[in-house]
Order: sequence, then structure tokens, then C-alpha cells
Amino acid sequence: MTIRFDLSPEVEARLIAEARAQGLPLEQVAEQLLMEALTDRSPYGEKMGVDDFHRMLGAMAGGAETLKDLPTGSFSRASFYEDPIDGGNTLPRR
Repeated sequence: MTIRFDLSPEVEARLIAEARAQGLPLEQVAEQLLMEALTDRSPYGEKMGVDDFHRMLGAMAGGAETLKDLPTGSFSRASFYEDPIDGGNTLPRR
């Protein structure tokens, strides 16, 4: 199927830049972008199965065994938020 449409100069420039960056023909990049827009944003296309989910978690956790354990006492509200919980001075620290 052939589809024709007019692009704004800004969109055209972005499409050309993307095609050059990928080293692909303009038409192929446009087709890929259209396919991505029409499919689910999940990298697996559809709902992820349990095995795929566990593989994804394993990939995300790769190297975590070498991280140091932090004592829970090293975390406090103040270590995450700059404003005091009592509503006092709420200006950010510099």
C-alpha cells in the first residue's frame, strides 16, 4: 500500500535526521515509526508471559550481587526530601 501525506518542515527535518542517524532509507524509517505507533509500546508486543517477566527482572538485576548492602539507618526522610516534615522552612537548601 502506498500512502502520501504532507509533512511540516519540522517533521520532515526530524524524519530525515533520524534516517541519516540510522543509516536507513527515509521510507524504511517512516514505516518503522508508523509500525511502532500502531503496536503496543511493550518491547514484547503483547502481554508479557511469566517466563519473559522473570528474564526481564534477571536482566535488570544483573550485577546487583556486587552492590554493597546499606544499613537501613542510613536512610531517612531528610535523605530523600529537602523540606522538613513539620512544615517549617520549605525553601530548598543550597
